[in-house]
Amino acid sequence: TASAQYNMHFQAKSKCIIINNENFSPQTGMNRRKGTDRDAMQLQVCFLSLGFQVESYKDLTCKQMVENLKKASSEDHGTRACFVCAILSHGEEGVLYGTDGTLPVSILADIFSEKHCPSLAGKPKLFFIQACRGSMFDEGVDQVDGLRRSDDTDSRGYSKPPVEPDFLYAFSTVPGYYSWRNEEKGSWFIQSLCEELLRNSSQLELVKILVCVNRRVATQYVSCSRDITYNDKKQIPCIMSMLTREFYFK
Repeated sequence: TASAQYNMHFQAKSKCIIINNENFSPQTGMNRRKGTDRDAMQLQVCFLSLGFQVESYKDLTCKQMVENLKKASSEDHGTRACFVCAILSHGEEGVLYGTDGTLPVSILADIFSEKHCPSLAGKPKLFFIQACRGSMFDEGVDQVDGLRRSDDTDSRGYSKPPVEPDFLYAFSTVPGYYSWRNEEKGSWFIQSLCEELLRNSSQLELVKILVCVNRRVATQYVSCSRDITYNDKKQIPCIMSMLTREFYFK
């Protein structure tokens, strides 16, 4: 029924913010995230085609990440249906990396809580996060050899996001685990996400699309690295949904 679905019929385009952190200060000890520009480009193409107003940012410090998201949350979203934020960076459990250090995931989402962003109250707020959530590997089982070139991880090891209704978090991996990125093709998660959104957004509900993403990443990819420690590893994304209605893009 109509009441079981979020209302997407608003006059203004919803906003999608992409934060793409590739280069990090030496004191963080974090490597350059080669291949991340491919992810950012795919996300931009994807959400523009879905009718969003897209803003992309590159290599933001922690302070700049917070400032840009606060600026977005202070806007009047009254004529917009939803809000999307994609963050591509290094991470550990409970935190994401700005170019100069770490930031709790909870801070980012709290900026868009009903208290701080009333014009998005009752509307879906979607966060897509490509980053490690720890330092464990998923040994997986032998599946098709999805990527044959060098695969990299997005970590060295998030506080919990606020539990408020109408938020959805799609993490590239489950808590405690590495997340893989191919230096030429982009990350397994973001590339799969964009392909599934473009293919299914006109007919499938969002959570069903994300299940397709999970299946694709879990079954079609295995890491290929010259370092045996990092070779032949698997990944499974993680959906954390507090949505209270079905979400259809169209």
